[in-house]
Amino acid sequence: MADVSDGRDEPVILPIEDSLDLHAFAPRDIPSVVDEYLRAARQRGLGEVRLIHGRGTGAQRAVVQSLLAAHPLVARFFDAPPERGGWGATVVVLKA
Repeated sequence: MADVSDGRDEPVILPIEDSLDLHAFAPRDIPSVVDEYLRAARQRGLGEVRLIHGRGTGAQRAVVQSLLAAHPLVARFFDAPPERGGWGATVVVLKA
């Protein structure tokens, strides 16, 4: 489980699975949510995860991928294949 603030006084507890849907989070919270999720996923031993950011205008995708490009735990990332969300999701390969 990851402890992520949702802007209120109490943290939101998230189960650490191989994907995270970012639709439930405010845009301002995405950087901290993604960081905490990646750290928790790595700690749990996951080698690959999927971040679901949606298609829309592509703004959320750009923010997420910009964060991933500079994240110390990320080996590489790419748009998900069509059956896993296409460009509405990003697959992240974590460093070993």
